[in-house]
Amino acid sequence: MVGQASVQRQSGVALWRQIADRIRASIASGEYDATGRVPPEIILAAQFGVNRHTVRSALAALAQEGIVKAVQGIGTMIERKERLNFPISRRTRFNEGIGAQARETEGLLLASAEEPASDDLARRLQLGAGAAVIRLETLRKADGRAVSRATAWFPAERFAGIEEAYRASGSITAAFRVLGLSDYVRVSTEITASHADGAEMEDLGLSAGAIVLVTHSLNADPDGIPVQYAVSRFPADRVQFTIEN
Repeated sequence: MVGQASVQRQSGVALWRQIADRIRASIASGEYDATGRVPPEIILAAQFGVNRHTVRSALAALAQEGIVKAVQGIGTMIERKERLNFPISRRTRFNEGIGAQARETEGLLLASAEEPASDDLARRLQLGAGAAVIRLETLRKADGRAVSRATAWFPAERFAGIEEAYRASGSITAAFRVLGLSDYVRVSTEITASHADGAEMEDLGLSAGAIVLVTHSLNADPDGIPVQYAVSRFPADRVQFTIEN
């Protein structure tokens, strides 16, 4: 069981956030499965060496995320919500990946712009320095719950109009098809994890301290020419990845 040593008072991270992270990790590891409840506030306060108000703030944040729920006369219950499994393979597709796990999926276009590519982006997309790219800011939902917030870039010369094609379909694959690209493959995926920032908390409906899985992905057409680079954020309590050959 996690204890006081897990809380670092001089780390610059609020104590309640550290405690929320530790409780979230304990729930994920099944530490509380025997009871289905998080230990009482007084026990957690003693365990972490803090006052009950700090513990209460941590539990309130987890309740806002939908991870726990306070039930009068019983305690703080763990909300059992299965994670969506998202496979990452040579042909990674959001709708196909979610598949039968959700009754309905939705893709929303939050913003779009044409802009010059940064040096790093031009290198990834194999474009000339400062070449024009189209940036899409998108939000994907499954059964009404936000499960992905992404920023994606596309070569502007090849994919002019992709913002409208995506707005109409809610699908990158469908938008590519409208613009003449019938197939594409995943070249690389890098996965990291971090605390959600302000914009991610707002768009994904998360509380401070929530963990997001971040993917940096590159897709190319069948000839190996890059067509999309994207940075996507997934709530760690809602989505898990499976890497497929």
